[in-house]
Amino acid sequence: MTIQTSPTLNAIKTIAAETATAAGQLLARRFDPAGTLAHRKADASLVTEADLEADRFILAVLQRQTPSAAVLSEEKQTRLAQVPPELWVVDPLDGTTNFSLGLHYWGVSLAYLLDGVPQAAALYFPLINELYTAQAGQGAELNGTPLHLTGGDGAAPNQAESFFSCCSRTIRHYTVNLPYKTRILGSTAYSMSAVGRGMALASFDVTAKVWDIAGGWLVVKEAGGLTETLDQEAIFPLQPEIDYAKKNYSAISAADPHTLQKVRASLSKRE
Repeated sequence: MTIQTSPTLNAIKTIAAETATAAGQLLARRFDPAGTLAHRKADASLVTEADLEADRFILAVLQRQTPSAAVLSEEKQTRLAQVPPELWVVDPLDGTTNFSLGLHYWGVSLAYLLDGVPQAAALYFPLINELYTAQAGQGAELNGTPLHLTGGDGAAPNQAESFFSCCSRTIRHYTVNLPYKTRILGSTAYSMSAVGRGMALASFDVTAKVWDIAGGWLVVKEAGGLTETLDQEAIFPLQPEIDYAKKNYSAISAADPHTLQKVRASLSKRE
């Protein structure tokens, strides 16, 4: 793997944070608590005009700031003929259903990859003012404060309870036997960020896309946690000639290996 020097990656992380923040602010101006019209795409996911506007804005900024980097985006380029040395993976609006219904848990996720592996990331959730950033080997932060997962089974630090975050498909397709409260937040990126922050002990998304995962994957990793797929298929490095719009990952994130194995063992496919 090609590893760039830390100052260069630090500059990339800054670009990611500034771009995600600006795109999030653009989306916040389009947000309507009464709801926003959304259309269903061919893969049955939703898209709004705000998604597309944010995507255009992000791509323009990244092409100007990092012209040597290619872009894999939910709303535009979803297949790579070859995996380029430098690549942005972009989700301009993760949590589109929440956005369209007037719920507050949605945001922008940007990840910068070298040789197909995330090296810098920024995820911004504007309506709750949370900016998560991460850099390979340099840790993860929430609004500039370092994140450090302590691991261990049971409640989150300084809390009497903790929770397990999952998607609605989890409830439909799996029986879950965990001693934690369950929350469905409606955004893979935010669920993974909640694990990196230490709010959630674990998260599980049945049909996550790579752009849902890439930024949160690095935040969780750099905070001290880990992410795997249920079938243990590797997510990274990315591979050529895969249409990532059609590629689903059943992704588990957890604060520590013991909790991840506990989640894996608790999931039983419904008949």
